[in-house]
This record gives sequence, structure tokens and C-alpha cells, in this order.
Amino acid sequence: MRSSRPTGSLVALVAAVALALGVGVAPASARPPHSGPGDKVPVATGYGGAVTTVDADATRVGLDVLRQGGNAVDAAVAAAATLGVTEPFSSGIGGGGFFVYYDAATGQVHTIDGRETAPMAMRSDSFVENGVSIPFADAVTSGLSVGVPGTPRTWATALEQWGSVDLRTALHGATEVARKGFVVDQTFADQTAANTARFSAFKSSAHLYLRHGAPPAVGSVFRNPDLAKTYDLLARNGVDALYTGKLADDIVETVQDPPAHKNSTLVVRPGLLELGDLASYQAPLRAPTLVSYRGLDVYGMAPPSSGGSTVGEALNILEASDLVGADPTQTLHHYLEASALAFADRNRYVGDPAFVDVPLAHLLSDGFAAERACLIDPAAALIKPVAPGVPDGDYTSCETAAVGTEGTDGQSTTHLTTADQWGNVVAYTLTIESLGGNGIVVPGRGFLLNNELTDFNFTDTQGGNDPNLPGPGKRPRSSMAPTIVLADGTPFLALGSPGGSTIITTVLQILVNRLDLGMDLPAAVAAPRATQRNTVAVQAEPGFDRTPLQALGHTFVDNPEIGAATAIEFLEDGALLAVAEPVRRGGGSAAVVQDR
Repeated sequence: MRSSRPTGSLVALVAAVALALGVGVAPASARPPHSGPGDKVPVATGYGGAVTTVDADATRVGLDVLRQGGNAVDAAVAAAATLGVTEPFSSGIGGGGFFVYYDAATGQVHTIDGRETAPMAMRSDSFVENGVSIPFADAVTSGLSVGVPGTPRTWATALEQWGSVDLRTALHGATEVARKGFVVDQTFADQTAANTARFSAFKSSAHLYLRHGAPPAVGSVFRNPDLAKTYDLLARNGVDALYTGKLADDIVETVQDPPAHKNSTLVVRPGLLELGDLASYQAPLRAPTLVSYRGLDVYGMAPPSSGGSTVGEALNILEASDLVGADPTQTLHHYLEASALAFADRNRYVGDPAFVDVPLAHLLSDGFAAERACLIDPAAALIKPVAPGVPDGDYTSCETAAVGTEGTDGQSTTHLTTADQWGNVVAYTLTIESLGGNGIVVPGRGFLLNNELTDFNFTDTQGGNDPNLPGPGKRPRSSMAPTIVLADGTPFLALGSPGGSTIITTVLQILVNRLDLGMDLPAAVAAPRATQRNTVAVQAEPGFDRTPLQALGHTFVDNPEIGAATAIEFLEDGALLAVAEPVRRGGGSAAVVQDR
């Protein structure tokens, strides 16, 4: 068996890449913030703790918390709050996420389900009008798509359970960034530009992000004093201030009566969210998923996320395929086939466990994996999409691969990974769903609302057995896959990625790259990606070598960018190897408390 620990030298990749009272942008010379686009370093090795995110300011704020004696949970909340300022189109207090935590004192892995919930007024046909689904674009930019935000409650729960600082302290750095500003990079400018049509339709969104009728210029300083005030409110009163009181009133009013310009051509439907939905929200602790792979224990997020179950099932299928010593083409062939098979089962069986009987133990069983793995032909790709298997406990035969249906999922998210001097580890994926969420800033509050309810299937896709239809209080299925890998009970890897349903394949491919193809972690993260989610064609980045896989029958279509991972590896000498993307999404930012 190939060693699960790194050998040889590690590759160090370096990326090539007076207080304002008004909202929006100012010249960079007005008061430069701590970090800028040139401060991103994607690989760092050292001791005392590590933080890796997509943003230099978020990494800096998280690292400051570690240097001041905070732990990995404190740093994760601080970094996440900063991403709500600097990466507001992918995360923020208007959204939700999943938090996976390794507790060094107990050796246990815990998770928090911070997924948004549907309003109690939502029904299975809430996205259907006149017998047909409403246009997806209409659902995205609407009040109808807004679920109860889970991110603030996730932060409070994490700090109460395992943190060492209070919320006020954890929010301090992010509040400073919101108030003083950050340097606009190309990614922020491009993402704002991509949302110009939507943001211009809403007075509050245009006021914040299109201050002069256009996206902020690269190199300018962007400030969000309204969000700073909102963070101050949460620091004073706790996150209950978002779920009850005047802020809750403002959220509900925005959802029920979106502040669209009268001359807007967008069809903006009002939402169903009510005050009682906010007041009753909880972010429960859930048992993590767990599979064994190459002698390692791989922990992930259980339903309503499909991340842990689908990554875990695919790993089980790969291990049943006995790839030890296989050449790279066969390894990648099996990776694509295992992904397709696991996605077929995900689409059929995974949903909110409060509403759906998810056969999780069977989906993650070695017997079911062996039954699915026997469908893989080393000489030829399966015809896609494939049908789901039958996780019923009877795994004595190899069924013929049948044709199934494809699934869909959202696209915009962010992921961060932290570790501290005591050995605690956090893998945290958070989101507001589409790039820019539902496009609506809560007036005077400085944050966008989510459109997570579009992760539900609008109509039954499974012939009466769809596990992911909308429902009152239901959590839509997610693909977020924050993952922690233990070797002999201690941390070896922690990782995750944004990217909608490509999150699952990104995490899976990085694990295959690292554990099966022998890459070191920076190379495993940087390598060109391909994603097979039980679709007719494989989506692949331009640099992915398709030729040998095409000879096996795989077909490909282009995807310019898949995922934007962050990860930490725990080296044998006690050092931490923190890794972010060198290029994707403008490159990420990795840092350690003390350099090696």
C-alpha cells in the first residue's frame, strides 16, 4: 500500500498573482487596508496553527486570532465573518453551511448542520405555477428562494460548543475590514459585474455594489459600513438579534416585499418567510459520515448534505476496485465511474433526514460499494446517466447497469480550513447559493440574502420517490463536503471546496490525487480537474488530459474552472502544510503562525 504520509520535498507554489462613512468604494490611497490582491500566497508550511481561505484578509484575520491564543474554531468563525465582507457573493450571514470539527482533546469529529430551512408556508409545489415549474432564473432572483439563514447560528453554536472566545471577539477583525475597507481584486470586480443586471434591479443592492452605476474598480477600496454596524449588533446582542427583533423584521420585509425598482424588467416574486421561521431556527449537531479508505478514516457531512455520503460511497467503490498499483488512466477512469454511480444513488436517496428515510448506512456499506463497483468495466465507460442501485442489504449479485436521469445543483460557495497549536481542526464550507445569492441586499444591513431553496427539485424527478422536493421547514439537499481525514486517530488531511455539485468531485479528486496518484498536497489541489456527476459528458478543465480516457469511451465538454479548494495536511514532523488554490478564483491565501 502506498504510504499515506508525504515523502520527498514539498512543492511550494507561489501565486503569480480617515474612516469612510459612505458606502462603496474609495481610492486605494484613502486608507490602505491590511491586505491586497498581491498578498495571496497559496502554500505555507510551519507550526503553531494554520488558516487557508480564498482571501488574504480572511486568512490574516483568522491567523491573528490564532496568534492571540484563540483556537481553530475561533479562527474559523473570524475568517468566515471576514469572507462575508470580502467574498459576499459566495457567503455571509444571509446564508448557511456545514461545519466539521476535530476535537484533539477527545479525538472525536463533530459536525454542525447550518443548512437553511424552508419557511413553514412552503409546499412541494411552491415553485410550480399553472402546472409547470417557474423559470429557474425567476426563482433565483426572488424572495421565494430565500431560506432561513443558518450561518449566524452556526457561528454561535461552534463558539459555545468548542470555542475559547466570545462572538464579539470573533467578529472584531471582520468588522474592522467592513468598516475600513479592503482592496478590490479582479475576482470581486468580475463577480460584481456578472451581477450588474440583478443588482441594478434593487435599490439596496445597487446602493451597495453599484455606487456610481458600475462595479468597483480593481485597486479601489471597498467599504461596507452597514455590514460593520450589523456585526456590531450581533457582537452586542448575540446572533438572536438576527432571528428576532428589528433585524429579523427587516429580513422578512425584504423577502416578502423585495425592494425592486418600479421600472425593473425582472419578475421578482415575493417569498414565504415569516418571523416565526427565523425565531425557530436551530443549527443541530449531527453525527459525521465515516468510511475507511487506504487505512485512513474519512469523516464528512451527513444529510441533508450529500457531500459525506457521496464522497464516502465513491471512495468505497474505488477501494472495492482494487486500484493499488493501477496506472493513472485506470485510476482516473475508476474515479469518473465511481463518481457517476455515487451520484445516481445520491439523486435517488439523499434528502433532509427529518423528512426522508435516507439509507445512509447502506449507501456507505462495503457490500453496496462492491455491488456498484462490479459494474465498472476497466476497458469501457458506462453509458451515462446510470440508474441508482438498490441499497437493501442484499449484495450477492452484480446487476446490469441501467440508464438513469441526471440531477442539478447550485454553484457559488466558499470553503476555509483551520488548525491550531493544540491539534484541533476545522473544515467549514459556507454559501449563499448562486453567485450573489438572490441578488437582494437587506436595506441598511449590508448583506445579501441566499437563494438556497433553489437547491430543491421544483418537480418530482424520481417518479414519486423524489427525496428533495420542497416542504415546510425542510432543508434542501446540499453538495457541500467539508472533510477531515484521520490516520491512526490523528489528523492527516482537512479539505473542502466550493462549486455546487462539483464540490463532491473536487474533494474526491484531490483525495485520489493525494492518496492514489502519489501527488503531494499542493500538486493534488492544483492539478486540472474533471467532474462526472452522472451526466452524458464529463466536464473538464482545459488542462485535463482527456485522450486516454476518450479511448475508453468517456466524452468531454469544457468547464473553465472547477472548484476552489483549501486544505491542510499534518506532516510527520508536526508541521502543518496549508494549501489554497494557486490560480482558480483568483488564487487563495494560506498561512501558518510560525514558518518552518
